[in-house]
Parts: sequence; C-alpha cells; structure tokens
Amino acid sequence: MKFRSLIFANLFRKKLRLVLTIGSFAVALFLFSFLAVVRGAFNRGADIAGADRLVTINRVSIIQPLPLSYRDKILRIPGVKAVTHNNWFGGVYQEEKNFFPQFVIDTENQRQVMSELQVPDDQWQAFLKDREGAIVGARTAQRFGWKIGDRVPIKNVSYGTAATWEFNIDGIYHSDRPGGDETQFWFQWDYFEERVPQSFKGNVGWYVVKLDSPDYAVSVAKAIDDMAGNSSFETKTETESQFAAGWVKQFGNIQFLVVTIGSVVFFTLLLVTGNTMAISVRERINELAILKAIGFNDRAVLFFVLSESLTIALIGGLLGLGLAMLAVPALGNALNGLLPALVLSKAILVAGLGSAVIVGVASGLLPGIGAMRMRVVNALRRV
Repeated sequence: MKFRSLIFANLFRKKLRLVLTIGSFAVALFLFSFLAVVRGAFNRGADIAGADRLVTINRVSIIQPLPLSYRDKILRIPGVKAVTHNNWFGGVYQEEKNFFPQFVIDTENQRQVMSELQVPDDQWQAFLKDREGAIVGARTAQRFGWKIGDRVPIKNVSYGTAATWEFNIDGIYHSDRPGGDETQFWFQWDYFEERVPQSFKGNVGWYVVKLDSPDYAVSVAKAIDDMAGNSSFETKTETESQFAAGWVKQFGNIQFLVVTIGSVVFFTLLLVTGNTMAISVRERINELAILKAIGFNDRAVLFFVLSESLTIALIGGLLGLGLAMLAVPALGNALNGLLPALVLSKAILVAGLGSAVIVGVASGLLPGIGAMRMRVVNALRRV
C-alpha cells in the first residue's frame, strides 16, 4: 500500500486513455454477463429437469399428437410410477405480444408427476371444482397483475376457428427449485375436450412419465417406444433433461455461440489492454530506469506495472458487472416471458471478475517483464 500514490499517479497520467481502457473492461464484462445469463436461461430446463422423469412425444414431431389410449398402456410398464399428459394451447392474452406457455393438463396426475410445481391444496380443490378454472405460475401472474378470482380471456386460433376462451384464476403455483419455470398457465383437459373440434378430440400432445427410480429410465423408454412401434403413432421417449436440451438445440448451438463470442471479446480486450500497457511503459521507460537506479529491484518494477494493469481490470470489471446487475432484471421484464427467468448468479459474477483479473495480469505481464529486464544505462540514454 505504500506505493499506492505512485501507482495512481501513473494511472492518471493519461486520463482519456485510462477512461477508455476501463470502459473497454466494463463493456467486455457486461457482454460476458449477458451471454452467461442467456446461456443459463436456455439451459435451465435441462439443468433442473427431474432425473426420474421421461417425456414421450410423437416420433415425427412434437406438434403431431398421440392417442389418449397410450396412457394406460404406459402405466402398466414395470418401473412407471405415474403418467400425465399435456397439450400445447398457444393462445395470447389481449394482444399478440402477451404470449406465455399455456398447457391443457391431466388434473388427476399433474401434481404427482410435476411435484416441484406446488399449488396450495385449497386452491387446487377450487380449481378441480371449476370447469373453467386455471392455475397460473407466479411469474406470469405478477407480469399481468392477475390475482385469484380474476376472469381472464385467452384468444386462440390453433384449433380450427378463432375463439376466445374464458378462464377463472383459481390458483397460483410456485416452483420449489431455484430458477424453476413459473410462467405456465394450466387448465383442465375436460374443458378442452368439450370445446375443440371432433378431429382434435382424444389426442394429447405429449406424455410425462414419472419413474419409480432413475435407474429405470433406459428400460422404460425402450418399452414405451417398442409398445408404439409399427403403429400410426410411433413415439420417441427420452429423459426430461435430454428433451429440454434437444428443445434448446432448435435455436442453434447456444453453447458454441456463447463460448465463441465470449472468447473473441476477451481476446480483443487482452490485445487492447496489452497495447495500452505497452505504450504506457514505453512512455516512461526513463522513469522506471531511475527507480531502478535509486534502488528499486526488478520485482518492484514488475509489481508497479502489474498493479496498474490489475487496477484498471478491477475497476472496469466491477463497473461492467454492476451495469449487468442493473440491466439484466430490466431486460428480463422487457422480454415478457419469451425466455425463462434471467438469473445473474453469484457464480457468473465471480467468473466474470476472475476473467477480468486474468486479462489484467496477462496484459500487464509482457510489458512488465520488458521493464524488469531493461538495462538502466540503456534506458537513461533516452532522457
């Protein structure tokens, strides 16, 4: 700490250059945080998926239906504890931008299979008694200001004719897992069956299978697909984490994009900061030589250069991460539920700050080693 005034005096020698370099770190750390948060949002479904659950869809595509009769057949397979089914609804609230996931659910088995999505018992009982009842996730309820007792119109054009379906909000569910999905809207299968055209009746979108143990995953998945083999509705069954990961891949290789963009950002930052430190050292090579001449050793000179580089990295990194902490929640609200919840975790903050420190050390190391190895006599000739 006794050299603090000397270090800061050198930092503020060129104020504009200092501000621009710190700004480069801030922008890089903001981008790093944003990319990490988006990657986490896309991968969260796979990360928190139940290890003891399978998802069965039509082998052709998830948009192709499966017969309701498969439910009882799946339930008889050894290792299966419970089965529920869902249908995608695809409506909007008031206007097109108000999109959120809506599912037609099997009320008898939904809570047993999706046990992490918790609804208070009194609210669930009210929902079961209400043909037009609905359960909504806490995040979606907060987004639209819905509360229990509200009547909500949902416009839908997916089932033959344009129509508005009316629902009563009977309950609000919460996820007991950090980052769990609280955006869904559920309503009853019986109400759905009453209103859809005849061609849609008796079909479900997909099955979610609860296992007695994750050890049964492979055998049960094979048994389900063998059961439906050579039929008009062949199936594809996989673990919930595999299903979620496959869904993400439809948007492209998010992991590759994030790693590539992040690597380019930090490599560019390394070049910019390294060039800045090299220029700074070259501009005051004679001053560093004088320090060595009056008794400072080589390690002290290296320490001065690395300290400047690290100070720039830490200040810029903290500014960038602070900006991300303010911007990510605002961005999540602006996306209106198009992505899962954007979470800027402590792990991301630590990783970002650690990356800034590494870049700071790396960018100051070569100029510092050059200054450490210089000969005093040669350096003083430039005075």
